[in-house]
Amino acid sequence: MTISGRDLESAVTSRLVQMEADRTLPRLWDGDVTVWAEDPHTPEIADRLGWLGVGSLMAAELDGLRRFAEEALHGTDRVVLLGMGGSSLCSEVLWSAFGPQPGHPRLQVLDSTHPAAVRRVLDEGDLGRTLFLVASKSGTTIETDSFNRLFWEETGQRGAQFVAITDPGTPLERLGIDRGFRRVFLNPPDIGGRFSALSFFGLVPAVLMGIDLAQLLERAETMANRCGPDVSAADNPGATLGVILAQAALAGRDKLTLLTPPPFGSLGVWIEQLVAESTGKDDQGVLPVTGEPFEAAIPYWKDRMFVAIGPRKSSSAAMDARVADIEARQEPLARLTISSPLDLGAEFFRWEMATAVAGAVMRINPFDQPNVAESKARTKEILAGGASLTAPDELQAPAVREFLSGVRPGDYIAVQAFAAPGEDGDRRLAAVSRGLRHAVDAVVTVGYGPRYLHSTGQLHKGGQACGHFIQIVDEPARDVEIPGRDYGFAGLMAAQADGDYLALRDRGRPVLRVTGTEDLLAVL
Repeated sequence: MTISGRDLESAVTSRLVQMEADRTLPRLWDGDVTVWAEDPHTPEIADRLGWLGVGSLMAAELDGLRRFAEEALHGTDRVVLLGMGGSSLCSEVLWSAFGPQPGHPRLQVLDSTHPAAVRRVLDEGDLGRTLFLVASKSGTTIETDSFNRLFWEETGQRGAQFVAITDPGTPLERLGIDRGFRRVFLNPPDIGGRFSALSFFGLVPAVLMGIDLAQLLERAETMANRCGPDVSAADNPGATLGVILAQAALAGRDKLTLLTPPPFGSLGVWIEQLVAESTGKDDQGVLPVTGEPFEAAIPYWKDRMFVAIGPRKSSSAAMDARVADIEARQEPLARLTISSPLDLGAEFFRWEMATAVAGAVMRINPFDQPNVAESKARTKEILAGGASLTAPDELQAPAVREFLSGVRPGDYIAVQAFAAPGEDGDRRLAAVSRGLRHAVDAVVTVGYGPRYLHSTGQLHKGGQACGHFIQIVDEPARDVEIPGRDYGFAGLMAAQADGDYLALRDRGRPVLRVTGTEDLLAVL
């Protein structure tokens, strides 16, 4: 890893020296809660450090995972992962990087409550030859529960087509046993969802994809050893990255802009959830910026920190040009080398360690998510018959101009799209982002709802009050009913959009709500 930016280099060096003097890394590995909090009894720290030793723990499960895959893949053409956030994003990264492997089924991730996304899973494969992975740490995630209810009925209640991945003692564990699921994988309970890439949540889908788990875990363990308690802070790649992120944020460079070329582009979405949900609290945080086109004209307000991830010799001329521009402007830039999809095992651990260290430097607890519950509570109230929003803001040019006029240097705009994910949706949102960047010199991020609620949603509400939110809510032409509920997926999605709108408004965050993208694009 290399870093440029003279002021940042000096601050990072000083902090690494201080960490060495404070024995921060040995204490971190020993589970010393005071690395992050003054009170040693602070909840959700001591019982969230299982990721540190998960590599060796999972290595002992490799033979069993291979046997499970050989048995489960008979008669299977497709694997559908039903999950949200930390339960699904790692698998999406792996599928994007490795692609289909000979003799193994394709993977489809369902993490959208938009009826069109649900129907896509219903229509694009033979349900009788589909294996469903129901993944939820808590076992009560409303989206995952709704997906499970639907496909349980659609498959004729065939337990052999279902696999559960959850923590011990959850309702999902009991459900999987009672319904005769093919397998119930119980994950170590001391691993938080966004730190679970190298646990069963990431490895069960990976083995079904045909990925070499031994190599993936070996590279993760090599990185873990390089980040170990006996390694000096300056030689520790995870700690150094974490200090870079934290020192940049403390200096006002809190927009972590990730440059990730194919086939590693989707790694940014996983990093986004890990970093944003871990650091976005106590009125501070690191905002990841992912998927920004390399050739995009971007503002430099001294609020960005750049990280380029890719091979030593890039095959992307556009990325090379972007990096050259960043260097010419003497903006802070860190480079991480990754040459093979199998190196993702190492990157998962590096970024988990970096996030934990960043939390220590910023004096926040990186393992809790205190503001996520706000939107959930509002959504639950709405689904129970409480007040909701049914009409978007009236979209007129003066109203949009007034909204955008409040954006100041160092602020950001977050586009929250409750729309069907896919190529068409991506194109529309890319056009919205371009229009916003032309209208306002500010960072623009984009997230699909409800996915972002399990990712950047924590930072939107708990982080620094410099976000401006545009919520785009689609009106589905057709609904899909949820068995056992008096609402369908369209109603669930609308309630989630309403719930987050109200939660943002309650916190005094500026939020504009519109229907679809056409009118917004016309105004921009």
